[in-house]
Amino acid sequence: MATFLYKLGRLAFRRRHFAALIWVALLTLAGVGAASAPTPGNTSFSIPGTEAQKAFDLLEQRFPGMSADGATARVVFKAQSGGKMTDAGNKAAVEKTVEELGAGPEVASVADPYTGHAVSKNGAVAYASVKYKVSGMELADTTRDDLKEAAQHARDAGLTVEIGGDALNATPETGSGEIIGIAIAAVVLVITFGSLLAAGLPLLTAIIGVGIGVASITALASALDLGSTTSTLATMIGLAVGIDYALFIVSRYRAELAEGREREEAAGRAVGTAGSAVVFAGLTVVIALVGLSVVNIPMLTKMGIAAAGTVAIAVLIALTMIPALLGYAGRRIKPAGEKSRLLGGGRTPRNPARPNLGTRWARFVVRRPVAVLLLGVLGLGAAALPVASLELGLPDDGSQPVSTTQRRAYDLLSEGFGPGFNGPLMVVVDAKDSARPKEAFAKVGAEIKGLKDVVTVAPAAPNKAGDTATITVVPNSKPSSVTTEDLVHAIRDKGAEITRDTGATVLVTGSTAMNIDVSQKLNDALLPYLALVVGLAFLLLIVVFRSVLVPLKAALGFLLSVLAALGAVVAVFQWGWLSGLMGVEQTGPVMSMMPIFMVGVVFGLAMDYEVFLVTRMREAYVHGETPGQAVVTGFRHGARVVTAAAVIMIAVFSGFIGSSESMVKMIGFGLAIAVFFDAFLVRMAIVPAVLALLGKRAWWLPKWLDRALPNVDVEGEGLRTHADPEEEKELVRV
Repeated sequence: MATFLYKLGRLAFRRRHFAALIWVALLTLAGVGAASAPTPGNTSFSIPGTEAQKAFDLLEQRFPGMSADGATARVVFKAQSGGKMTDAGNKAAVEKTVEELGAGPEVASVADPYTGHAVSKNGAVAYASVKYKVSGMELADTTRDDLKEAAQHARDAGLTVEIGGDALNATPETGSGEIIGIAIAAVVLVITFGSLLAAGLPLLTAIIGVGIGVASITALASALDLGSTTSTLATMIGLAVGIDYALFIVSRYRAELAEGREREEAAGRAVGTAGSAVVFAGLTVVIALVGLSVVNIPMLTKMGIAAAGTVAIAVLIALTMIPALLGYAGRRIKPAGEKSRLLGGGRTPRNPARPNLGTRWARFVVRRPVAVLLLGVLGLGAAALPVASLELGLPDDGSQPVSTTQRRAYDLLSEGFGPGFNGPLMVVVDAKDSARPKEAFAKVGAEIKGLKDVVTVAPAAPNKAGDTATITVVPNSKPSSVTTEDLVHAIRDKGAEITRDTGATVLVTGSTAMNIDVSQKLNDALLPYLALVVGLAFLLLIVVFRSVLVPLKAALGFLLSVLAALGAVVAVFQWGWLSGLMGVEQTGPVMSMMPIFMVGVVFGLAMDYEVFLVTRMREAYVHGETPGQAVVTGFRHGARVVTAAAVIMIAVFSGFIGSSESMVKMIGFGLAIAVFFDAFLVRMAIVPAVLALLGKRAWWLPKWLDRALPNVDVEGEGLRTHADPEEEKELVRV
């Protein structure tokens, strides 16, 4: 591996014009493809294997044109203080608005509040239900504009009007935080390298890689049914790893220059050594992201594969474009220990007699491994304590900020009709195999009325064939409550009894039931996913480090960091700690996708730092140093760069905390805090402490396994056979 990458690095350095041209051509091709691609508008959302999805599929068959999974909107009206929605003026304004709402080509139906009994008992609140032919992800922007315009006309007539439902769901805005994150990354790179040019290389290559990835996703969005969040995740992960991978290769290049090697030779050795670590670090991230497919949620699978593709591009760019750009930079990239004056042209050599901070820290850890290990584990354990109170759910309008029209509509409906009105359940009764369908429909309604937490049960609405009916059930509790979840399970339990008695099948669906099913599906997939991802990465790290205990320690450290990060997410987004600082206006359950998502992404990123830091220790150990010395050597060469890489990744992820979408905000915070815990507490403290305690046993590998494993030479031992031109001249003179 190291030898192949060494030759690739030298080739890219020599043929820099060709290497750069390839990536520019790929970026141009992807950009042209994105610009000429049809506008994506058919993004589907399905959760195979869930009862809610089975019910939606059945409704599509038995109620043609019903668009059971189509977008919905509730336009909520409230009369001015003292007035009622039944007043003549208010009624006229509402009826005109209803007429406007039904005019769009994507509108399936509009329910008038006065004919549909959608006026509250006190007469102060009313709502019009709008059903669309397509899902919220498919709605055209013009349809959303028409919806907002109709609501504004009612406001102009003197009514308070708010809009709820998924029809207003749009692509989230990340705000200026993302730009700030990139700016912080640039500052960190300048401090690390002491050169604007050297700092610009990782930023340039990361932006090119993300540009190719996101443009490719945009170009294929219509053909592959990719959603808007797919490119958001690809941008988030691609920027972070793209900057980090390039940073490690540039840093190793400067270290090779400091040892007196010629620039082409230094580029080859940098790609051969640090590039090997980049390849295996990238593989762990790809495994973690592609592994999301085991959850069997198509949207999540596509997001993972698209982000994995962006990571693969980041790896290839780091291995080929970075050495090419180093060739263009020439002598303007200084050896390690020398910093270019940003405003001048001189050099500022470091004091070689004084050990750097990484060396001093490593020596302290090697001297006090037990104390450092205990403090690190106890600190992460304390941060993980809130996980015991973890509540999972999917966001609804009740979790939106109070400044949004969706949240205000949610509150108005709760005020006028009760909290459960925001999450009605749709019960689908399939009586095709029943001898007496009408009796089955009546029995289902009667049984549901007798359950706890039920406010109203609408009469059964059969289809034309009379073999299937829908029954709307309004709970007494809000959609995200445990009580509502218990009601869904109770209806399903009753449905099993009804099936035995009548032969009719009872299914519960609707957005609330779908959220419950998705949460359960994600929970059920967590352990298999964890076993798959950690297992594959464990085997990969055994090959990289030729050790059993080092990968085991890496996996256990990851579990500590991800639990601590989940604890922090619970504290902020569920308990409300520091919620104002994070811009969290509304606390609530943690998104159901968060645990499995963090396990995948954080594991891949955590292994990045494990590979980068420990391969340098492995390299020193293989070259003859004692285990303790190898730990210090690894920190002397790698601690500064790993620290910079972690700060950069934290800055990039933190930029997404400013998103208007609660899901993106939570993911950005969760990944940022997870990288902080893993990089600075696990990899910088617990890992060296454990290695110091294990000594030579850390690098133990059974002989039979040693013979069976391929030798990937990630530490670059094979490069010792490649003498650079200066060394060859020296040998000839001797």
